[in-house]
Amino acid sequence: MNNSLETAKANLPVKGFLDISDYAIPQGEELVQAILDLKKEKNAVILAHYYQPAEIQDIADFLGDSLQLARQAKNTDADMIAFCGVHFMAEAAKILNPTKKVILPDTQAGCSLADGCSGEGLRKMREEHPNALIATYINCNAETKAESDIIVTSSNAETIIESLPEDRPIIFAPDKNLGRYLMKKTGRDMILWDGSCIVHEAFSMERIAKQLADNPDAKLIAHPESEEPVLQLAHFIGSTSALLNFVEKDEGQKFIVATEEGILHEMKKRAPQKTLIPAQVYDESCNCSECFFMKRNTMEKLYLCMKYELPEITIGEELRLKALKPIEKMLELSEAIK
Repeated sequence: MNNSLETAKANLPVKGFLDISDYAIPQGEELVQAILDLKKEKNAVILAHYYQPAEIQDIADFLGDSLQLARQAKNTDADMIAFCGVHFMAEAAKILNPTKKVILPDTQAGCSLADGCSGEGLRKMREEHPNALIATYINCNAETKAESDIIVTSSNAETIIESLPEDRPIIFAPDKNLGRYLMKKTGRDMILWDGSCIVHEAFSMERIAKQLADNPDAKLIAHPESEEPVLQLAHFIGSTSALLNFVEKDEGQKFIVATEEGILHEMKKRAPQKTLIPAQVYDESCNCSECFFMKRNTMEKLYLCMKYELPEITIGEELRLKALKPIEKMLELSEAIK
C-alpha cells in the first residue's frame, strides 16, 4: 500500500490521485475530521468554488467565485493552500503566493475555456492588432495570463472594460458569450476570441422558455457565459456571487437558475424558503449543467492531497512574474466593487 510521501511523489508527478483504491481513506465523519486535522497540522487553508461538490463546499474555510477566491488567496497567511476548484484557479493562487505550497485535489480538473486559449494565440492577435489592449477572462492558464494586459472576472469585467482607454481597441478572450454581453453593457466594440464554456453553452432557450411558461411566477437568472438567446430571456444576469446575492435579497420566491448547478447548494443555505429550479439543457439524457471538471475533486482526493501535499502547483518564476502583472492590475481596479 502506498503510504509514504516519497512514493507518492515518485508515482504522481503530474496528474494526482486518479486511482484512490490503493489508499487507506477514512469514511464519513471520520474523513471530515481527518481533513480538519490535516488542515490544523499543516497550517493549511481550504478554498473552494461555488461549483464544487456540496461536501467540499461545507468543509471549506472560504467559499467564493473567481474574484473572491483570488482575493482570499492573496491575503491568506496559511502555509499551504488546498484549492478546490479547477486548475487555472489553483494556478492563479500560486501566481499570487510564490512562497506558499498550493495543492489541487485533481490536476485533471480543467476548463474548456482555459484549454481552448493559448498564449501563442494571443500573441498572434496582438500582432494583428498592435494597438489593442488584451483583457482576458480569469478562466485561462498562466501563459495566457502572461500575454494579457489585464485580467477580469465576471464580477468585475464590466467595471474594468469601462475603465480602459477609449482610444485603444480591446481584444477580449477567451469567452465570446461574456464578451458579447460586455459589448452590449459597456458599448465598447471588442475583438473576441472564439471560445465558450461547455456548461453554459448547453442551456436550451426552447426548454427554458417552456420552464418559464410552466412556472409563470419564476424568474430566470443567468450567468453571462450563457448564450445570447438564454440571456434575452433572463430577468437577471450576473456573476456567480451576484446570482447568489440576487436570490437571497430579491422578493421573488421561485428562480430558474442558468449556471453550474453546484451553486444551488449555497443558494439553498442562503434562501431556504425559496424554490430553485435548475435551467434545462439541450440534451435530456445528460446532466450537462454540472461541470465534469469541477466535480473531479472529491473529499477523498482532498484528504489524499493534503496528506501527501500533492499534486503541487508549480510555475517558473519568469512566467509567474509576467502573469502576476495583469492579475494585480485587476485586483487594484476591482477594489471599488468589494
